[in-house]
Amino acid sequence: MKICGVELKGGEAIISLLTYEGETFNVPACRKVSFSISQSASTESIREFHFTFHKLMEDYKVDEIAIIEREQKGKLAGSATSFKLEAAIQLTELPVHLISPVTIKEQLKRNPPLVDFESLDLKRVQQSAFDVAYVQHNRHIFGKI
Repeated sequence: MKICGVELKGGEAIISLLTYEGETFNVPACRKVSFSISQSASTESIREFHFTFHKLMEDYKVDEIAIIEREQKGKLAGSATSFKLEAAIQLTELPVHLISPVTIKEQLKRNPPLVDFESLDLKRVQQSAFDVAYVQHNRHIFGKI
């Protein structure tokens, strides 16, 4: 199974792909690390993001998408643009799961990855996206979806 982890920050969607086959996790190479949108008020920008993101999911044969959930109100609330990006991602045929940062932290503490992030062929900004994909795989493995 291949899961795409997504972290939404402002006008950017940072992604990381993670597969789990035969009791082994693998981080496949991906042509894109992040998608950014400069004019979130433009319908054309949102449509372009939607098209390019879903084309990437199709090209890499992704089975599920896991997004780090953001607060809707308060000091730690996500931006309006990030919620537009989330909606554009959710308009797909693929299952999309929102996972809270608290759940991610608990799951990583309970079942940490057996590899050091630095040794993976990922950029530092992709760590949160990797973590949410890893947690979603663990939810499948341990039956907590």
